[in-house]
Amino acid sequence: LRGRYLVALGHAYHPEEFVCSQCGKVLEEGGFFEEKGAIFCPPCYDVRYAPSCAKCKKKITGEIMHALKMTWHVHCFTCAACKTPIRNRAFYMEEGAPYCERDYEKMFGTKCRGCDFKIDAGDRFLEALGFSWHDTCFVCAICQINLEGKTFYSKKDKPLCKSHAFSHV
Repeated sequence: LRGRYLVALGHAYHPEEFVCSQCGKVLEEGGFFEEKGAIFCPPCYDVRYAPSCAKCKKKITGEIMHALKMTWHVHCFTCAACKTPIRNRAFYMEEGAPYCERDYEKMFGTKCRGCDFKIDAGDRFLEALGFSWHDTCFVCAICQINLEGKTFYSKKDKPLCKSHAFSHV
């Protein structure tokens, strides 16, 4: 080779011969992609090989999000409530839709009636008096004795043991 030349993929090329194998555009500047031995300009590569977004079905040519065994535009994979892109943060699924942690807790989280903290997955809890309680929070409102699995009474949605249910305290 004489004159100007470029080296790419282990070969030397005259600049006018280093072209996109699909559209024929000279690839001297602007970068290129190699796929299965063929050379492509960025637009042709995107049309041919870029994945499609699971939501909008358009080709993803920029930042990409992988979630739920699918690919998404970052701006297409959003919280169903606040519409904020989830990016690499934790998310929860409810009825087939993703929710950011804050909105999921606000909309679907369960709080303990006794301590007002959330009941996490794996926590032991019980349902009583129309509310959810950590097993350790379901206690007599007066003497604090644990009432899980025991006979209890209720006054103003508060659990009471037998001895305090009939007292005038």
